[in-house]
Amino acid sequence: MSSQIPVQQIDPNTDGPSDKNNKKNPETVELYASRKKIYVREIKGLFQRIRFFSLMALMGMYFLFVWITIDGEPLIHFDLPAREFHLYGMTFFPQDFFLLAAMLIICAFGLFFITTLFGRVWCGYTCPQTVWTFIFMWVEERIEGSHTKRMRLDKAPNSPEKMIRKSAKHVSWLLIAFATGVTFVGYFYPIRELLADLFTLGANGWAYFWVGFFTVATYLNAGWMREQVCLYMCPYARFQSVMFDRNTRIVSYDPNRGEPRGSRKKSADRKELGLGDCIDCGLCVQVCPTGIDIRDGLQYECIGCALCIDACDSVMDKMDYPRGLIRYTTENELEGRPSKLLRPRTFGYGALLMLMIGAVVVTIATRVPVELDVIRDRGALFSYNGNGWVENTYTLKINNMAEVPREFRIGLEGIETARLLRGNEPVQVAAGDLRSVPVVVEVNPDDLDDINTSITFRIEATDDSGVSDETDSRFVGPRPR
Repeated sequence: MSSQIPVQQIDPNTDGPSDKNNKKNPETVELYASRKKIYVREIKGLFQRIRFFSLMALMGMYFLFVWITIDGEPLIHFDLPAREFHLYGMTFFPQDFFLLAAMLIICAFGLFFITTLFGRVWCGYTCPQTVWTFIFMWVEERIEGSHTKRMRLDKAPNSPEKMIRKSAKHVSWLLIAFATGVTFVGYFYPIRELLADLFTLGANGWAYFWVGFFTVATYLNAGWMREQVCLYMCPYARFQSVMFDRNTRIVSYDPNRGEPRGSRKKSADRKELGLGDCIDCGLCVQVCPTGIDIRDGLQYECIGCALCIDACDSVMDKMDYPRGLIRYTTENELEGRPSKLLRPRTFGYGALLMLMIGAVVVTIATRVPVELDVIRDRGALFSYNGNGWVENTYTLKINNMAEVPREFRIGLEGIETARLLRGNEPVQVAAGDLRSVPVVVEVNPDDLDDINTSITFRIEATDDSGVSDETDSRFVGPRPR
C-alpha cells in the first residue's frame, strides 16, 4: 500500500504558489511505492564470466568443505556442545575467542580497503545475497524463459502451462534453499550424521529448526526479496559512501561521450545528428538486478555487478562504437582529471589490515596448546604444618587444547624452599579436556620477606613436544619478624 501526501506546486518564476486565484494548489506525491518486480534480462560478457567463476568457486567451497575431513575431523566444524572449533586441521577453544574477533576485524578492514579502491565489488561478485540471487535468477531463466517471456507469463491468466512452470521454479528454489540450510547446519552438526538423522527422524529439534530457518530465509531472500535486501536491509549499502571519494573506481556512465542520447541507425552519422554514443536502448536498465538506470549517476542502489557494462559493450560492438561508454572509472577520470590509486585512506586501511593479519599469524604460530590457570584458596590465608612450615592451598586448572592426550609435570619457581605436598605426581589430561588439580605448597617461613610473596606455577609436558605454560600467583604467609 502506498502513502500519499499533498504538497504545494511552486512556480519557479514567483515567490509563492502559482494559481490564477493566488490560492494553494495541492499536488499528490507518492512517499512509499509498492515494490515493482524486476525482470532481469540475461546478458553475456567479460564481467558475467568473472562472476560465474567466482560464484562456482564460492559455492564449491561452501558445499564441499563440509564433507572434507582431516585425520577423522571435519575440515570446518563448530562443535558447540564440546566447545571446540576445528578449522583447517587446528582446534580452537573458547579461550581463543579473541582470534575470532581479530579475524572479523581483518574482514572489516579488508572490506574497507577494497571499497576505497573499487567500490562495491564485494556486493557484485562475492556477497552471499548476490551469489544465491544469481543462482535463483539463473534457474528462473531456464524454467520460465527470457525476461519478456517471464513478463508475459506473469500477466497471462492461470493455465496448466503457467502452473507447471511456476511450480517447477519454486520447487527448484526450495531444493536449493534446503541444500543451503542442511549444509550450513552441517558445519555445526557433522553432515553425514545430520543427513542420516534428518531422514530417520533421529535429529534433535534444534537441528530441524535451523535447517528449516535457513531454508526459508534463503528461499525468501534470494527468490522473493532479492534487491530489497540490498536496498533496505543491508547496512553496507548505507555506510559505503563514507569510504568513497573521487578516486574510487566505480561503475559509471560517461555523459560527456554519451549525451545527448538518442536512437539512430547503425549507418547514421551521430555527429551530423548531434547525438552522443548512447542510443538510448535501455538495455543497461533491463539487465540491472536492482532496477536502476546507471545513466542517472552514482546511486547507492548500484551493487557494482557490471552487468550494465557487458550490456552496453555488446551494443557498442554492434554499432561499431568504442567500448567503455559504461565502465569502471572514477569521478576524476570522468571529469578529465588524473586519478590516484593510492591515497592516504588507502594506505591507512592497508596498514591496519596488514598489521592485524600479521598479529593473527604470529599468535597462531606461537600458540601453545595448553593453558594453566591458578586459583588460590580464599577460605584460609595460610596454615602451619607439623614441621612448622607455612602451607597454602591452590587449584590448578590445566586446559589441554591439543587433539592428543598429554601428561604434565607441575613445578614451582620464585621461592627457593617451595615444595609440593599434594600435586607432585604427573597429571594426565585428555585431548581437549580441562582438568582441575588441587595443590598444596609448603614454604619455610624464614624465606618469606613479606606477607605476599610471588610464586610461579609451571607445567610441562612429559613427552618431547616441549609444550609448557606458566602462571604467576602469590603465596601468603605470616608477617616477617
